Amino acid sequence: MNYKQPQSVLVVVYTPALDVLLIERADRPGFWQSVTGSREGTEPLAETAARELGEETGLDAHAYGLQDWQLTNRYEIYPHWRHRYAPGVTHNDEHVFGVCVPAPMPVTLAPAEHLNYVWLPWDIAANRVFSPSNAAALRSLPARAADAPATRPAAAT
Repeated sequence: MNYKQPQSVLVVVYTPALDVLLIERADRPGFWQSVTGSREGTEPLAETAARELGEETGLDAHAYGLQDWQLTNRYEIYPHWRHRYAPGVTHNDEHVFGVCVPAPMPVTLAPAEHLNYVWLPWDIAANRVFSPSNAAALRSLPARAADAPATRPAAAT
């Protein structure tokens, strides 16, 4: 069996007005979250974040600029998801990234993974997500967005 690595990413997708994209899990209806996913092989974590963003929403991280928040959360893996990891693995290290898009926009969900999406103000979104680390990341968004340099993707040459 191919086990998941206990290294994952959390990608907060937000607008300049601090509306946040949340997606509803297909395997747990009612569980809302930001984009998440596990590292594959030896890919750099920024590549994991860009890949997961594309797979789960159809958004291109390179078109908007991916921000590494330099934040890692270590948490206990929920018991109902531990079977996805090697025997004895109980904790995961989650690396947080952000992507600022110009405005709320339609996204293309991976139907096997997600049922629905919604754009919400950051504070309402923080109260809707099921994961404490996701909620903490959303609550830090106003300060992070205020401190973030104005980043734009590099122009194609």
